[in-house]
Amino acid sequence: MKICFLDNLKIPYTSKDLNSNKIRGAENALINLSKELFKLDNEITVFNNCNYDCCLDGIRWVNINNIKDDFVFDIAITNNDMNLFNKIKSNKYIALSHSIQTLEKFIRKRQLISYLKYKPKIVILSKYHSKNRNKLLKLFGTINLEWAVDEIFISTPINDKIIRNLAIFTSRSDRNLDILINIWKDHIYLNNKTAKLYVTPSDFIENKFNIYERNFTTRELLIQDLLKSRVFLIPGHKGELFCLAAEEARELCIPIVTLGIGSLSERVIHGKTGFIARNISEFTKFTLDILEDDSLWKEMRNNLLKMRGSKKWSSVATNFLSQI
Repeated sequence: MKICFLDNLKIPYTSKDLNSNKIRGAENALINLSKELFKLDNEITVFNNCNYDCCLDGIRWVNINNIKDDFVFDIAITNNDMNLFNKIKSNKYIALSHSIQTLEKFIRKRQLISYLKYKPKIVILSKYHSKNRNKLLKLFGTINLEWAVDEIFISTPINDKIIRNLAIFTSRSDRNLDILINIWKDHIYLNNKTAKLYVTPSDFIENKFNIYERNFTTRELLIQDLLKSRVFLIPGHKGELFCLAAEEARELCIPIVTLGIGSLSERVIHGKTGFIARNISEFTKFTLDILEDDSLWKEMRNNLLKMRGSKKWSSVATNFLSQI
């Protein structure tokens, strides 16, 4: 089949940028899904704001302003913006949705007319996503998927060394990092002043309470920081429909503590791969338990090792095609 992706993100990118820090979860998913669909003998074109047209690993990358009238596809997939369907001719239309869109927001962004005109199926990423999306905006069907992580997170060796007193947060700083920092300095740090927290660079960071900025340049450095960490801390966020950062930590066998906001409760098996806290007090206790109890940490790490590699982009692509 001839399949195209449409993305109007202002940041120019191609698959060459997969390991750079400018790539977010939505772009990561587009790149990986396009690669795996190509491997399944599909002809793939990505229209976005890339600096120049090129072909990378068999996939065509074309600047979105260079779309021609004679381009016709079997499937057109847009990244959030349904108005991009107006630029292309296709037999079927699919929308990747990476945010909770209320009907009011949908109308305000002037996407309702395009939605009713092209009747796309909507990709749903979690139970939380499905529950909170307006029923009207699922009118023409859904495709239920869970994203995977880059192969590098699955293939990186995991050693048996016991890690001490280091926690990490690798999601975007606007995903309630301020809440985590307040919990850390007001509760966790007061009970364990040797513990350290590494976080995404942000204005929230103070040069005290053992809070430090993590490496934020390449995927390889991100993995190095994760491998040194004993526990992954993430409150969650109402806009978090999947949380690729938590899934990356899970693949590297790092127990997760979360407040379960948004879809985060779906990334953790409570008591086995981490903890879902009901309040700040529980979040503090669960974090300290993992930091200080070697037996608990080893048990959760072993549980995660048994699950490792269960979610791959090749399976996501096959599942995607089966639901079109």
